[in-house]
Amino acid sequence: MKNLFITAIVLVATSNISAQNIKGRVFEILKDNSKAPIVGANVFWEGTTIGTITDQNGYYSIIGPDTLQEAVLNVSYVGYTLHSKEILNNEYIFYLTSSINLNEVEINSNQATTKYSIISTKNIQTITSDEIAKAACCNLSECFETNASVDVNYSDAVSGIKTIKMLGLAGKYVKINNESLPLMTGLLNSYGLSYVPGSWIESIQILKGMGSVLNGHDAITGEINVEYFKPDDKDKIHTNLYFNSEGKLEKNFIYNFNKNKWQSNLFTHISYLGREIDHNGKSHEHTNHNHNQGDGFLDTPKLKLFNILNRWKYVGDNLRTQFYIKLLTEDREGGQKSNFPEPRYIVGVYNDLFEFSAKNGYVFNNERNQSIGIQSIFKLHSQDAQFGNNILNSLQEQIYINLIAGTDFLNSNHTLKTGFSFNHDKFKNYYDGNIFSATFNNNINQNTDSVFYSSNGIQAKVIDDLTSFERKDLVSGLYLEYNYSSQENLNLNIGLRSDYYNITSKVYFSPRLNFKYNPSDKTVIRVSAGKGFRISNSLIENMNYMASSRRILVDSNILPEEAWNLGANFAYCFYLFSREGTLNFDYYRTIFTNKIMLDITDANSIFIYDESSNSQYSTPYSNTIQLDFSYEFFNRFFVKSSFKLIDNKQFGKPISLTPKNRGLLNFAYSNLKNNWKFDYTINRFGENVIPNYLNSSSDIFEKDGEFFTNPFHVHNSQVTYSVNDFEVYFGGENLLNFVQENPIVDYENPFGNNFDASLIYAPVMGRLFYIGLRYKVK
Repeated sequence: MKNLFITAIVLVATSNISAQNIKGRVFEILKDNSKAPIVGANVFWEGTTIGTITDQNGYYSIIGPDTLQEAVLNVSYVGYTLHSKEILNNEYIFYLTSSINLNEVEINSNQATTKYSIISTKNIQTITSDEIAKAACCNLSECFETNASVDVNYSDAVSGIKTIKMLGLAGKYVKINNESLPLMTGLLNSYGLSYVPGSWIESIQILKGMGSVLNGHDAITGEINVEYFKPDDKDKIHTNLYFNSEGKLEKNFIYNFNKNKWQSNLFTHISYLGREIDHNGKSHEHTNHNHNQGDGFLDTPKLKLFNILNRWKYVGDNLRTQFYIKLLTEDREGGQKSNFPEPRYIVGVYNDLFEFSAKNGYVFNNERNQSIGIQSIFKLHSQDAQFGNNILNSLQEQIYINLIAGTDFLNSNHTLKTGFSFNHDKFKNYYDGNIFSATFNNNINQNTDSVFYSSNGIQAKVIDDLTSFERKDLVSGLYLEYNYSSQENLNLNIGLRSDYYNITSKVYFSPRLNFKYNPSDKTVIRVSAGKGFRISNSLIENMNYMASSRRILVDSNILPEEAWNLGANFAYCFYLFSREGTLNFDYYRTIFTNKIMLDITDANSIFIYDESSNSQYSTPYSNTIQLDFSYEFFNRFFVKSSFKLIDNKQFGKPISLTPKNRGLLNFAYSNLKNNWKFDYTINRFGENVIPNYLNSSSDIFEKDGEFFTNPFHVHNSQVTYSVNDFEVYFGGENLLNFVQENPIVDYENPFGNNFDASLIYAPVMGRLFYIGLRYKVK
């Protein structure tokens, strides 16, 4: 299709252009005269190489050219012509209409559903709503099934929870935000990913390496930002219904309201599963993956979940404000089936959450980009969890405030942002079961009965049962960030944070650096470096290990985790046979200066302690190398492939239950009318290192005294049919029915000394089919 060229002439004196950033928005005028933002429209200065594209909300920002003549600002977008333009609140607004109105001809275009930015200083890729729709994506943890940067993992064999990893490390090292507000904090670090419905999500931005100091101190391997559908969406109502072959039902409903300068969204979500499902666990025949037999434990727990979010937004001439109210309640019940005699091994997780959050901003001077904003959160979260005899009841009270001020410095090429943040977290916990407080050192009296040893030589002395515990974390931070940009081809971002933590009475410094250079308009080279620290809730973050009879020994004197992250990225967008493709290469290294060590090598105990207590081992680290390739091989047939090598070690050995490599292959095809879409995804999991005592499976082999799992593949597929405002989708997960053999150790004796359901490296849920309906009302 020929790219239509639209010219909107804006004549501005040279002195004004060179002194400011031009900002604005691009809209499409629909048939009913309503407007919708255009994503990916090209905005550029004619006769120069200065250009940009509009973001997911149609916004753009472009630097004025260095020229002695009047400047012409141009816009180009496939299949559209200029309807009108205006300057509103010092922003250049363009309104476009479709130029394709012939009944005899239908012209369609395709865009990549995962986008790699070559403009951003940081290494960011965006997962669009079209990419999310390639799978059922019932919640946030499942939105990465077709993305190789974030690995989806399996928590344990009884809770049904999926977790994520990034750059070879657990998801707790990723800063996860909701529209730039902290999302996964405190008690949400255990099950929070399942509380973000996939049908609410408009896009997801994945940032690898060090991000902005504005977003906090606790991003070590990267950031994930979730954007919900906006109130000004052209669709007034979104509805999604989902039902799977195991009897799980989900319903999502979004209502958008607009009146004058006020806009609002109402999001609702319901999940229900009342059946007891036990297909796998006792035996499994990998020759054809069909001779399965249950072990008496539910493959996935029964579930009742209700989630509601209401957002209000006000846009004035200078004032911008948004506030959110969130309510959530969940009952998750698993363990042994109800027909088992008492005492029955019961798994229960019960959550009640209330959250109020707000974002307020005021623009003082558009020409100088002078503004101030404040973000705030108030949260109450109650979580009660039971795994057999292990009980953990917790309450979190959080108050979060982040004040941000920004302005251009010298000229629009130089920007300064500074601010202050404060976080108050109060935790009340009650523990019971095989959970103990302990001290860790190398000089414990070996004659003491309460001393335990791991196979790594770690020694722990029990000092008390953890019956109750209360902790108050207060963190106050100051930060400054400088940005330099030179006509889009060279960008530099430097930031520094200093945060005071009340428990250690120490100031932690977090320097950050991101550098980007574009050798050409299709190529980008990035390097990043920085440091972060995070405060650990050790038992909350490792709750899956409560599904075990092993003693859990938690260090009574745990310090914050600190780590450096260094990275490099190369991306190249190319055209081959008039078709677009992308090549992306990443290398990242994370080095811990202090790490909370999780030692699961002992068959009778689990040790959670501060690395500084046992410094005889080499520094924990993680290296990842990833190569991504995507290309449209023929009309509307896209192939996306990725391969990642992971090298992470603690105790001088690879971290257990982490694959050495991961691979992904995704095929996507749509017909000419784009009303039929076909997707097929293969995820490859490489060899896993596992504890030596977990060797009761034909999938496990021994090499050089260590035990490893064989590589395996998980296949998922979906077909989508669209008609008018309806979309019907149906698909399958784990189509080859690959499940872990014997996922529960000693399942016949759940209250015995050898029971363990926490050592999971593969799916425990077999083949599953689903069907769904999406409906939109404009």
